[in-house]
Amino acid sequence: MKDTDSSHRTETGPGSTGPYEDPGRAATGAPAESLFGPGSEFHRFFNDPRWALAVVRATVLEAAHPQIGAALADNSSFVVHPWRRLRNTLVSLQRMFGADDATRQREAARLNRLHSRLSGTDATNQPYDAMDPEVRAWVVATLFESSVTMCRLSGQPLDQRTMERLYAEFQAFLAALGDQAGHLPPTLPEFWQYYDRMVTEELQNTQALRIILYKLFEHLPAPPLLAGLPTVWAAGRALAGPVIGTITVASLPEAFRRRAGLPEVPGAQTLMQSAYMAARLARALPDNWVQTENVVGLLQLTPDGDGPYAETLTALRARMKRAGAFLRLITPVPAQQDGTGGTGGAENRRSAHAFFTEVLDQTGDGYLDWPDLAAMAREICSRLDLDEPEETRLYDAYAAWWRELQTALDSDGDGRVSREEYAAAAPAMAGPALIRVAEVLFDVTDADGDQHIDAEEYRALFRRGFGRTVVDAEGRHSRSAFVRDFLSFMSGRERSTPYDPLLTDA
Repeated sequence: MKDTDSSHRTETGPGSTGPYEDPGRAATGAPAESLFGPGSEFHRFFNDPRWALAVVRATVLEAAHPQIGAALADNSSFVVHPWRRLRNTLVSLQRMFGADDATRQREAARLNRLHSRLSGTDATNQPYDAMDPEVRAWVVATLFESSVTMCRLSGQPLDQRTMERLYAEFQAFLAALGDQAGHLPPTLPEFWQYYDRMVTEELQNTQALRIILYKLFEHLPAPPLLAGLPTVWAAGRALAGPVIGTITVASLPEAFRRRAGLPEVPGAQTLMQSAYMAARLARALPDNWVQTENVVGLLQLTPDGDGPYAETLTALRARMKRAGAFLRLITPVPAQQDGTGGTGGAENRRSAHAFFTEVLDQTGDGYLDWPDLAAMAREICSRLDLDEPEETRLYDAYAAWWRELQTALDSDGDGRVSREEYAAAAPAMAGPALIRVAEVLFDVTDADGDQHIDAEEYRALFRRGFGRTVVDAEGRHSRSAFVRDFLSFMSGRERSTPYDPLLTDA
């Protein structure tokens, strides 16, 4: 097979480490544990600014796989909640590639449970299954290949020894999930043959790929940090969205771009290489400026939080609002029509249509169905880092609520609830199954089982401290108050300081 993008790879030769015997042990005899932790190649890349471009590229290549694309289109909340999805992905990768083997095994078990719940058939009745070992191998392959490509495109191609070391780390990652070694080729030369075959024969221009390239980038919702500044965000996004899309397309393998009919924008290759070079130069910035955890944490800050940067953030947002007012004068941006403005007084109420869009429709497809409620359960399980059986209890409670909603709201019998069906029968939301969801949510949040949620447990769920109105005389949140607040939010369509970030933040 002709090498469609051979400039970023080298064959095994003199001076290289040679092929690895298995994904857990390098040819040098290094044990599997040494492939993880602070000394790994992956750990070095994790805080590299170039890796942001690599992850976007890898996500596009994943979405081009028919099974992965179908699973994303049917189940993922990445379009409506991309920043939430980004944070959860990065936390998972940190756990998997950390030095603590017990944490890695626990995270692998969690990922396997998550993937086991993602199966079905797409719009053309083709099956997909997130536990398919070949599918999981392709996800890992895209991360490895995109890491190699980011180094090449930024003018620092990996040497053979480093490339093989990095490949062994990703093989070990797959092995940690319990997948057999054979699902990724054992040597680098075989990997490139496998990769070329996937690119030229298997990948397709899927719906998920088109959504990422042409909807997500151009309509990316603001992160929590900028959620209250729609004008500032819209102005920046209007410029950055098309640029990011163009850079990503230009970085994809040429053979796939041709097969998928992706546009060839004049100057795109130069723009793409400039972006990678700029990201490379950004590595010279102070470490705390480019650390992935710090950057993502900053984006997740909210003005009504109680963290150490709350006062600074409030002042910064005041200045940005003034800048936004100036921007509206010189470049008016159409006002949002989704009813998200305001948080006080009469504006604290949502219309039924706004509540449906902001809270219930987690996947952004315009309907309420099981994947939307599963996305809520998935986010809560991730925040609380639940194990079995608590995780299954929460999913079961949401599943029972979905069955109740179908019975009460699905008037046309199509298996899903439209915005109009919900608005016409919204009071049916507060049924026994929703009460059960609230009770189970309390139970899994109450980690010590003392029938109260203390400050630490509250912060684990909501990522903020107690508000003045939620605690009792002993400084705790009772079961009855917690259930009451949850039901008020989910059925009364009241905006809520803790619950909005939990279920509505992008």
